[in-house]
Amino acid sequence: MTTASALERGREAFGQDAWADSCAELEAADREATLALADLERLAVAMYLTGRDKESVAALLRAHQEALRQGDPVRAVRSAFWLGFQLVNSGDMAQGGGWLGRARRLLDDHPQDCAEAGYLLLPEAIQRVDADPAGALAAFSEAASIGDRFREPDLMALGRLGRGRAMVRLGRARDGMAQLDEAMVAVTAGEVSPIVVGVVYCAVIEVCHLVLDLRRAQEWTAALSRWCEAHPDLVPFRGQCMVYRAEIMQLRGAWEDALKEAQRAWERLSKPPPNPGVGPASYQQGELYRLRGEFAKAETAYRQASQWGRQPEPGMALLRLAQGRVEVAAASIRRAMGETRERIDRSKLLAAHVEVMLAAGDLPAARLAADELSAVAVELDAPLLHATAAQAEGAVRLADGDARAALAALRQAAAGWSDLAVPYEVARTRVLIGRACGALGDADTGEMELDAARGAFRRLGAAPDLAALDAPSTHPARAGTGGLTAREVEVLRLVAAGNTNRAIASELVISEKTVARHVSNIFAKLDLSSRSAATAYAYEHDLV
Repeated sequence: MTTASALERGREAFGQDAWADSCAELEAADREATLALADLERLAVAMYLTGRDKESVAALLRAHQEALRQGDPVRAVRSAFWLGFQLVNSGDMAQGGGWLGRARRLLDDHPQDCAEAGYLLLPEAIQRVDADPAGALAAFSEAASIGDRFREPDLMALGRLGRGRAMVRLGRARDGMAQLDEAMVAVTAGEVSPIVVGVVYCAVIEVCHLVLDLRRAQEWTAALSRWCEAHPDLVPFRGQCMVYRAEIMQLRGAWEDALKEAQRAWERLSKPPPNPGVGPASYQQGELYRLRGEFAKAETAYRQASQWGRQPEPGMALLRLAQGRVEVAAASIRRAMGETRERIDRSKLLAAHVEVMLAAGDLPAARLAADELSAVAVELDAPLLHATAAQAEGAVRLADGDARAALAALRQAAAGWSDLAVPYEVARTRVLIGRACGALGDADTGEMELDAARGAFRRLGAAPDLAALDAPSTHPARAGTGGLTAREVEVLRLVAAGNTNRAIASELVISEKTVARHVSNIFAKLDLSSRSAATAYAYEHDLV
């Protein structure tokens, strides 16, 4: 075997995306004669894509030094940039920042109009996305413009990717997603390098999950999965891909498969050196264990997620709620909401906040959270978020005694969840619809809705929801209450105690108008015409 043949085979394998073979051949050639600069760069990329991070850094360092030796500072800047990129991504912030600083100094010492100036705008812009999205948008726009001018596909794609993320943070979700779609066109058309392919795929899917754009998330996750499967020796990106796949499987109702995928993701991401994606993988396992009623396993997974920097909320709060520890759940979700400022990040907590606050009897807090959720849904205009907001609105109205308005919102939520093919949320919404129908005196329809939800929970394996649904207290109409809701029973008791509407409003922290509506509903359901008749009914049925 000659050096020339090994070198040619290594180059050919690299061009065919056979990165493990490329590594083997290029390393063989390198043992016979030092690789040229371009081949060192190929070797560094192939090593990175096959999970050999430390060796990739060593190859990039050699490429950087060779570029300097040849008097090519621009090429040296490019190597220094990718050194910084890889080190920062692996968690070595100090060394990575040092290499990015060296790249900037080299370009300052040898000023040139080149694409590398655009690449060096990216790291700082990425750091500013959350704190200063407007400034980040300007920097990403400049980087994309430089990429366009030099016809540098990688820089063009990364610039547009950054623009999209910054626009989403600025509340311009529609414009931002259009930029991300454009970046993805370059990926699917095969215009960018393999490292950038993985970076763009993962970042776009992350933003889709951030804004709850389920359709895009599903489409791009499937595309990423196909790309990973077509490259069996690929190591980076595959673990994150599995986490996203697990989330989508969960939403689609394939919980057993989702749990297996999340476990595989955790195993891959936790291998040395562990990837920060271990946190999301652990959290996803916690979600699935919680939904299935395996509470001890769920708690362990949430705690592991926290150790890896992934906030365990809202999952941990919902776990405590499922365990009946309402006060603990309320304290946890309030703390998480208080620490979360960004509206998009808050959207991940608001539905759980509504649910916990309703369980804690804090209707005003639930109302505020539902209103905020509705506002975010309008801002982001994502179908999944619209369904979530409608469901929260219906739950709050039902708790407030306005079953008719609750039913309208819940029907909208059920239609949204059905359109998105999210069976668990369809079932949860049908439980609320059943209760609303019962509160309106339509016990037959209420029972049919509850039966449909019960069947869905059985198919999914949602043991806690099934147990709660079969508990007597969850039925819409309890014996002796004439179909009154829990809130209407409270109002009736206070009426029977001789309280005025104003006094009842003060006691329950609701408006007098809401009290009047409750009283009207009570009279209609019980076929009563006066407060004295309502008082007599309450005493006759032991409601006081």
